[in-house]
Amino acid sequence: MAVSVDSQFVHKMWDENELSKMVEGGIPFPMIADAAGHLGQAYGVYDAEAGVDVRGRFIIDPDGVIQAMEVLTPPVGRRVDETIRQIQAFQHVRETDGAEVTPSGWEPGKKVLKPGPDLVGRVWEVWSPADE
Repeated sequence: MAVSVDSQFVHKMWDENELSKMVEGGIPFPMIADAAGHLGQAYGVYDAEAGVDVRGRFIIDPDGVIQAMEVLTPPVGRRVDETIRQIQAFQHVRETDGAEVTPSGWEPGKKVLKPGPDLVGRVWEVWSPADE
């Protein structure tokens, strides 16, 4: 979901007049209006002086645990593909109960690592950034 201090009317206009031109059918998740900034305050991204949330991205697992977060100032855009890649990586690790972990830049179908004492100090033997 997306959360901002903007009203549901602003979200609707933004989706209809901007996002739907970049993403076929508009964004495929709900936008939540948080006019008082309570959610932004809870996650540490609310700028009380400006009355807005700065750009924050939080990946929260099914148990409600934050697995990743990124906070950017407005001039720097986010990369949606990287967010999706990270979600897929977290899902893979969860599905394997941690028996497989994902190295830097991992994508579905690419090589995974099997953590354990035998891997310590030997990652370079089984994986390199060139594998990305």
